[in-house]
Amino acid sequence: MTGLNPNLLLAVPLAPLAGSAIAGLLGTKFFGNVVGRKVTTTATILGVLIAFIISFQTLLALLDGAPVYNADVYRWMTVAGVKLAVGFQIDTLTAMMMNVVTFVSLMVHIYTIGYMKDDEGYNRFFSYISLFTFSMLMLVMSNNFLQLFFGWEAVGLVSYLLIGFWYTRPTAIFANMKAFLVNRVGDFGFILGIGLLLAYGGSMDYQEVFAKKDALAQLHLPGTDWMLLTVACICLFIGAMGKSAQFPLHVWLPDSMEGPTPISALIHAATMVTAGIFMVTRMSPLFELSDTALSFVLVIGSITALFMGFLGIIQNDIKRVVAYSTLSQLGYMTVALGASAYSVAVFHLMTHAFFKALLFLGAGSVIIGMHHDQDIRNMGGLRKYMPITWITSLLGSLALIGTPLFSGFYSKDSIIEAVHETHIWGAGFANFAVLAGVFVTAFYSFRMYFLVFHGEERFGKAHAHDDHAHAHDDKHAAPAHDSDAHHDEEDDHGHHGLEPGQKPHESPFVVWFPLVMLAIPSVLIGYFTIGPMLHGDFFKGVIAIGENHEAMKILGEEFHGPMAMAIHSLTSLPLWLAIAGVATSYYCYMINPRVPAFFYAKLKAIHTLLDNKYYMDKFNEAVFAGGARVLGNGLWNVGDRTLIDGLVVNGSAKVVAWFSSLTRLAQTGYIYHYAFVMIIGILGFLVYFLPFWQA
Repeated sequence: MTGLNPNLLLAVPLAPLAGSAIAGLLGTKFFGNVVGRKVTTTATILGVLIAFIISFQTLLALLDGAPVYNADVYRWMTVAGVKLAVGFQIDTLTAMMMNVVTFVSLMVHIYTIGYMKDDEGYNRFFSYISLFTFSMLMLVMSNNFLQLFFGWEAVGLVSYLLIGFWYTRPTAIFANMKAFLVNRVGDFGFILGIGLLLAYGGSMDYQEVFAKKDALAQLHLPGTDWMLLTVACICLFIGAMGKSAQFPLHVWLPDSMEGPTPISALIHAATMVTAGIFMVTRMSPLFELSDTALSFVLVIGSITALFMGFLGIIQNDIKRVVAYSTLSQLGYMTVALGASAYSVAVFHLMTHAFFKALLFLGAGSVIIGMHHDQDIRNMGGLRKYMPITWITSLLGSLALIGTPLFSGFYSKDSIIEAVHETHIWGAGFANFAVLAGVFVTAFYSFRMYFLVFHGEERFGKAHAHDDHAHAHDDKHAAPAHDSDAHHDEEDDHGHHGLEPGQKPHESPFVVWFPLVMLAIPSVLIGYFTIGPMLHGDFFKGVIAIGENHEAMKILGEEFHGPMAMAIHSLTSLPLWLAIAGVATSYYCYMINPRVPAFFYAKLKAIHTLLDNKYYMDKFNEAVFAGGARVLGNGLWNVGDRTLIDGLVVNGSAKVVAWFSSLTRLAQTGYIYHYAFVMIIGILGFLVYFLPFWQA
């Protein structure tokens, strides 16, 4: 088998970049709208399609025995013996990520044709999502920390542009600034981790640093008893906490719903939020040498998986329900990382990318059918009006809750089993969190499903909550109704939702076609890939697992094929917890709606706590934002006004003025005054030098 072609590999990130450049430069006011929508659409979709085709061929070549490609494409400079370059490391982990990113991005591009057709920023949006794809591809294909950091920051920058796509809307500006600042907190830890590895590993290249891992594991952070590798890994993971929205750096992700629905699907499914999971998996040779770092990862993931799931229960915005689902599922992936089940984490990353993109795009299709109303309390009975959206959303929901034979079942159950078999500190709480999360996920997922697609038709009516913001949302929350409102005549008058007598409608072909294409892997891909990815040689030589971490070994011994795994699950606790969650949801919202009202009245304090998102936003606003304002005011008053303006600028001027006032006394303009001063000066001169003359 011949090796991989570096020119073709280079085309993978550059093709979307070229499409982005055509759309962003030639298709916007910046260069006078040289090309129209048709050229923009063709260039960007073609770029992502080329990237997907090459990515798929690359994966097939690796599976056929092609050697791993690891080489520099461009050397930027060498500083003090440290090489700074652009390079690719193409192994099975990279190839899998390339396929997920490009396929989901391709579906989002196609979906965008229908979803953004009435928006005047159509070309600009296509430019952004292609640039986002380029950034993520550069991140996953990198073979060194410099390029990793470039891709890391690039996805953060483009997410800022996309979340604030409608930059005239104050809530969008607040949301994108929030995302940008929270990610800077995580990125500060990330760059510290890279700096430690560079300082003591002497290289930016992955393989060169990994080759020194045993020596690094013996070092301590200077001046402390802390193991250097533990500190470096925790710092790297803090970066992942920002990008992959782990507690407490998760607060930006729900507000990212201010961006259009297509980018919500791209951010939450295949790109930005999965970057942290991928990075920790890539760094597995280092993390395996620090149980302390793994425990930290495990506990943070457990908190995120469980407590973010609780928040999904009380959401009424269809996109926000799916957003909190993303937070919870990212917690599951992080738990798998902490349990040293890296292959399970990226396996769930892959399956989740398909069904979460499906759910987001399905939510967008519902929003179109509901004339931009996002409140699930205003829906109901959409099944007969939107059959394709209904069936695909049902398939996505079944995959999300881990229904046997669906893709989410194989990855989610593998995470639960891996946590059960690990003995790392924090595993007890993690085991409880992932099991409880099964019930919670099933409950909020099918609460949304039943309220949207079944039951009474509540659209086309006046509702007490039918306004442009949930009454319970704080002043910075995203609008309850579609932040994706197209700029048609009715939207210009502030109307969302169906008028009395209006009925929902199925979305056009370019909207429902991606739903069908995403539904297929959401159902099938887990069944066909669990064997090679988790228990075969797919990740051999790519992911490192220490001999003292036996979770994956035990999972391999218990695995007897995907069908046997599905049959065995019929007697397992996770399946019955999922069934209980669906049944409870059905009873509460389809049979006896008084039950939720009863619990709301009895547990109002808990509802208020969840409604305020554990007061994390208010805490950040009061402590960090408030502290920054106090510090800023202090620096302004003391540093700027008192020291710089008062002492340095105005003070120096006053000293000069005072000195000038003294010298002015001698400048009278009378010649006899000047003569007198000259005589006194000569006399002083003679007296001073008299001893010298006498000698």
